[in-house]
Amino acid sequence: MASCVVSYLFPSVYITIVILQLLTTHGTGFKDMNNRKNRIQTFLYKMLEDYDNRIPPNFDEKAAANVSLNLFISSFDSISENTMDYLITIFLRQRWSDPRLNYEDISDEDVLTLDSNMVSEIWLPDLFFTNEKKSHFHDVTVPNKFLRIYRNGTIYYSSRVSLTLSCPMKLHKFPMDTQVCNLQMESFAYTTNRLRFIWDSYSPVEICSGLELPQFSLDNYHLTDCTKTYSTGSFPCLQVNFILRRDIGYYMIQTYVPSALVVILSWVSFWINIDAVPARITLGVLTILTTTTQSTGVRQSLPRVSYIKAIDVWMSTCLVFVFASLLEFAIVNVLSRKEVKRMVTIRRTKQMKTKQDNDDLDEGEVLQGGKLKKAAYLRDPFGKDKARTVDKYARKLFPLGFILFNIIYWTSDLYELMNNRVYEKTLKNPRKRLGVKLVRVSEEDKLRDLIGSSAFV
Repeated sequence: MASCVVSYLFPSVYITIVILQLLTTHGTGFKDMNNRKNRIQTFLYKMLEDYDNRIPPNFDEKAAANVSLNLFISSFDSISENTMDYLITIFLRQRWSDPRLNYEDISDEDVLTLDSNMVSEIWLPDLFFTNEKKSHFHDVTVPNKFLRIYRNGTIYYSSRVSLTLSCPMKLHKFPMDTQVCNLQMESFAYTTNRLRFIWDSYSPVEICSGLELPQFSLDNYHLTDCTKTYSTGSFPCLQVNFILRRDIGYYMIQTYVPSALVVILSWVSFWINIDAVPARITLGVLTILTTTTQSTGVRQSLPRVSYIKAIDVWMSTCLVFVFASLLEFAIVNVLSRKEVKRMVTIRRTKQMKTKQDNDDLDEGEVLQGGKLKKAAYLRDPFGKDKARTVDKYARKLFPLGFILFNIIYWTSDLYELMNNRVYEKTLKNPRKRLGVKLVRVSEEDKLRDLIGSSAFV
């Protein structure tokens, strides 16, 4: 009986002991978490107690603070020729070292990730976009900003911003042009003696995978140093140039093919009978009006510039061909109705012998040898043959002329386009020019370098 009681109580005692151990372990864990939270709060309070966010890092040492910049492009759209600007949304990432925020001797935390409330508590670079027209930060659902503070005092600040930037365009080759739109970042108050901007050594510019532009292709980008010198001093500046090649597909469908078909349609009049005057005039006037309307529509979507664009050459030539077709019909019509002045003999029953009789003759009549000859206008029997000959020549010359124009037009533009592409390929990679290795690193590698290296100043 005693053995039965012991065997019955043993599982209950065992379970009770296990539960007590678990509660003790979790209690210790909760206590550790609370201690960690208290340490971080105490650390932040002590760290910011004597911190002045109005003074840049290394101010006492009179050394310039290096700010590393990285751009992640999430969208690139609304490129407008009329307003000469474009809209871009980026994640602006800045990294610098502030020795005042070094907490290696205070806490064993590798990194502190803080929200936007902490941004106003520390010093930030006074970066602004030189060619900005308008911009805004994103605040949905919370302000899209955050801070990371590493043990060695390195600060990582990221913010999401949408920008409308000016982009002066040269439209001589439109719509087979390549535009260069830049993004400039400059310090507003600090000169190069106090602040320097450098590109991130891992990946200065990152583009969202699958990013597509409506009418352009983002072929490449170039990184440059655009340090500005004014009367007030030299200010640090970095610039990225985006190489945007326009896709001609839209304009082929909307402009080139329709206008070429209208020109071909105007040639139909060469096969219409020369006596069908209303049909040929209607066709000629209709094609002229259509070409003029197309040309007006193209000009409305472009700025008013003082130079000639490639599409202006095309539309003007199409208008010349259509007008020449109507002019050809005018020449054909004149030839077919041409009259010649000939003397026609008219017999009279009475003899005209006296001068009095001659004075009584109608204008255009003369008396010769007792016969009355009248000057009359008769239609040239060979006029229609000449008109038909002109039509036959027009059927060959107009298509040949238009084909020759197309060969010259497209060959010259494609040659220019190929030269631009070859030039872009021969350019050295911007990151190589800046001495940056083209390697892919993980976030862990970046974090390890940030924590373990204090060389970044």
